[in-house]
Amino acid sequence: MRLLLDANLSPQLLEPLREAGHDTTHVMEVDLLTATDSAIFDHAVAEDFTVVTADSDFPMLLALRRADRPSVIHLRHVAELGPDEHVKLLVANLPTIADDLERGVIVSMSPTRLAIRDLPVR
Repeated sequence: MRLLLDANLSPQLLEPLREAGHDTTHVMEVDLLTATDSAIFDHAVAEDFTVVTADSDFPMLLALRRADRPSVIHLRHVAELGPDEHVKLLVANLPTIADDLERGVIVSMSPTRLAIRDLPVR
């Protein structure tokens, strides 16, 4: 599984996620830091990334496009949490949702909730 961190998440997540064994890239590393969500979406599809974001625009893009890729992990209710807490949340849940992400889903993840919705959104 390859993870693409959106611009609204700190690059400080990169090393801890990599150390935990996840192939992780931040949008700044692929010159998409100021790109539109649509451009990031297209890059994720082309490069087989799962997008990790705190932005509800990606799930909306999936619904509007009726797409089955890329999978999206939408971190919710995490604005008040720091990068260390974001990493803990992801590392704790990624093994549980790995198979789901491979088939194409939207994962809504918060410190108290985990919900998975199959793609394409109907």
